[in-house]
Amino acid sequence: MSDHLLRTDRFPRASAYHPDWLRSSVSGGAHSLWMTEWLAELLDLQPGMRVLDLGCGRGASSVFLHREYGVQVWSTDLWFGVDERAARIRDAGVEDAVFPIHADARSLPFARDFFDAVVSVDAYVYFGTDDLYLSYLTRLVRPGGQLGIVGAGLVQELDAGPPEHLRHWWEPSLACLHSADWWRRHWARSGVVDVEHADTLQDGWRLWLQWQYAVAPSNEPEIRALEMDQGRYLGYVRAVARRREATLDDPITSIPVEYITHPLLTDGADARA
Repeated sequence: MSDHLLRTDRFPRASAYHPDWLRSSVSGGAHSLWMTEWLAELLDLQPGMRVLDLGCGRGASSVFLHREYGVQVWSTDLWFGVDERAARIRDAGVEDAVFPIHADARSLPFARDFFDAVVSVDAYVYFGTDDLYLSYLTRLVRPGGQLGIVGAGLVQELDAGPPEHLRHWWEPSLACLHSADWWRRHWARSGVVDVEHADTLQDGWRLWLQWQYAVAPSNEPEIRALEMDQGRYLGYVRAVARRREATLDDPITSIPVEYITHPLLTDGADARA
């Protein structure tokens, strides 16, 4: 009955995928294929490129990226099991180009300059607000490569906390949600990328609400929040940047030191003092 809710003329590529396949791959609060298609409008994706899909959930976005744009995808997530994702990739017939990886976003097992692009669909907010994270991640992208993020966010910042009509739904973890302008400033101040684009999806709140009706109609608190907000604060956000040519340092994982024995107290000092 809700199949029509998983389709929209705004995203024709995503709308070609079967509703049952989409429901079986739900891993977050956004239609991952809508978000990926919207983000890809700003990316220079070419067949054969190496792409990191960071925080890919159950892998639907990874399958979509390869099928629609011909890129090779390292489908990487921490929270969702790699075996279920591998089965979905095999069933989609893309196992030769989509590689399921289980890894923490802060401990990625990839060589520097390996990827042509990094994308993160409705996941980057959970780790990327750290001031140091962009430098850590960007070193994995070749100079001139792109970084793109997309997902739930804010139309405007909530500097004074959530407004009254959102307080029934708001919880402390939602402090990770930010506006497009916030992401532009956050990335620009890092000095490691040139921000090419940051914006909010027009009427994104309606698509967010449509997604909830389709996959979680009993999620009354979130649905009521969206209906009451009417796009004043809640929406979908994307940002795209390009890595500068500068050489980026590897993260510090340990500091080698040698312990040298020295007297604890000076001569004549009272050890009981």
